[in-house]
Amino acid sequence: MSKDRGGNTTQTSRRRAGVENRRAAQRALAIGVHPTPAGGNGAEGRDELAELKELLRTAGVATAGELVQHRDEPDPDRYLGKGKIDELKREIAASDANLVACDDELAPRQERNLEAELGVPVVDRTAVILDIFADHAHTAEGKLQVELAQLEYNLARLRGLWTHLDALAGGFGSGGGGRVATRGPGEAQIEVDRRLARDRIAALRRRLERTERNRAVMRARRDTAFLPTVALAGYTNAGKSTLLNALTGADVSVGERLFHTLDPTTRAFLHDGRRFLLTDTVGFIRKLPHQLVEAFKATLEETVRADLLLHVIDGSQPEEGIAMSIEAVDSVLEEIGAGEKPRLIVLNKVDLVPESERGEVLLAHRGAVAVSAATGEGLEALREEVARTIRQNLTEVELLVPFEHGDRLSELHEVAGDLEREDCADGVHVRALVPPELAERFADLAVNGRSG
Repeated sequence: MSKDRGGNTTQTSRRRAGVENRRAAQRALAIGVHPTPAGGNGAEGRDELAELKELLRTAGVATAGELVQHRDEPDPDRYLGKGKIDELKREIAASDANLVACDDELAPRQERNLEAELGVPVVDRTAVILDIFADHAHTAEGKLQVELAQLEYNLARLRGLWTHLDALAGGFGSGGGGRVATRGPGEAQIEVDRRLARDRIAALRRRLERTERNRAVMRARRDTAFLPTVALAGYTNAGKSTLLNALTGADVSVGERLFHTLDPTTRAFLHDGRRFLLTDTVGFIRKLPHQLVEAFKATLEETVRADLLLHVIDGSQPEEGIAMSIEAVDSVLEEIGAGEKPRLIVLNKVDLVPESERGEVLLAHRGAVAVSAATGEGLEALREEVARTIRQNLTEVELLVPFEHGDRLSELHEVAGDLEREDCADGVHVRALVPPELAERFADLAVNGRSG
């Protein structure tokens, strides 16, 4: 245990990691400030920077080493306590790192002060995630969303781009009393850049609003079909896209990297004669930057509008990792207004869990469905559980459909799947389970004036 110059009790955990890709142009030293674990026993056996290092790997940056400081809060000026800056400098030299990556979003002054102290570029967690998003965005909308998030993130950091002109910013105001200070070229350029950035942000928001209106039209067409909608939500790299492919027979691109899927993808699958729409959206992550949540709000709205959420979890990871991913996903769902949505836990990748441990995993997550999207194990049970959960929110109707209204009977078959029907003298007598809004639409055909 030690104390930094500010009097904060700290505990430092450091582990040198080999450079994963020695040919990488960027070799980052990963650093983080984490609260001291209960009991003050450090974080032995737990890789506290595992997620940051995986983000760096996804961004094509090699991890040359790491340093963790345990304290209640990051230093407001330099992120790390002052007493750790020298240790960080030695670690940079020893690991031959040419970049420092922080496990939190830095305030602009923290970033500037760290770079001035260390003499190497400093990036924070948000910058790394934005870089990954920029690389993985393929659709026009995805690119617009990423650019918007980048501009909003960089807007507060524009001043650092023009520090070389600060000496000129005082104009005639340096020295003589009573003189009026004028704006120098540095300040003028900052204001120009800020105005250009704000104009571009406004333009991007207008374009995204138009895109959202187009999506709303497509969504309205889907809604008129009254098909149950199911959304996949979960930690990035939990296997959501693989599960979408396995359930629907789609061929959506998958990859073992964070944030492989950014754009929403909707496909249909059939179970017991009923069609379900399944949507995959961007994966979540611990401390997902607010700029990205805001920029991708329209995309994430697919999750908000779904009838049922499938919370996909990588069931092969340790229980601590499962708990952390659940907490991260719950936090984002609350932020976007989907916290109260009906939810079904799906433990994916159970083929990687030893048979002797599966019972313990399922016992810890009662009501969860264990599946392997890769091998197909448990998929039929998942389809049945989805259908059962959706069925709970359906309304039973008893209708008499005249023979001349064959189109309405066809619509019932489309949305109700299997239904009971009996031909009689006046038409077709039907019993079916349908969404409540559709029950109202068929109220005029209800037997004895009732539809449920």
